[in-house]
Amino acid sequence: MASVYPSVNGEKLERFIASLPGVQNALDEVQFEIAARAEELLLQHRQEGHAQIDMVDGRIDKYVVLDDERGKKAALSIEYGRAESIVVKKAKDGSTYLDVIPASDGLFILARAANLPKKRKGKVHLD
Repeated sequence: MASVYPSVNGEKLERFIASLPGVQNALDEVQFEIAARAEELLLQHRQEGHAQIDMVDGRIDKYVVLDDERGKKAALSIEYGRAESIVVKKAKDGSTYLDVIPASDGLFILARAANLPKKRKGKVHLD
């Protein structure tokens, strides 16, 4: 009967397998493919041109990130959408007024690029 050990040289079996060069190369390829699809989808919806797709390498995992640090910091709203909101603003003359920011649907750039289901954060699910 064979035995399966939970670790290899003191390292968890999953981490050992994930760090193998062949596995890392496969992850690099998948990361690049997802990033390329995400960039293509983002270009179809680009308005001001601030958001971008980045590839980030962790110690083991690979990430594709929607980054809007240079723009309105709206990556979450770009991906999942937002509800209508009312904001109190100040005019140049010192008076205040209400500004309505309309709702927008999410573009699900990352979800579509990775062939994942479109799901909003929280309890609401979109099909």
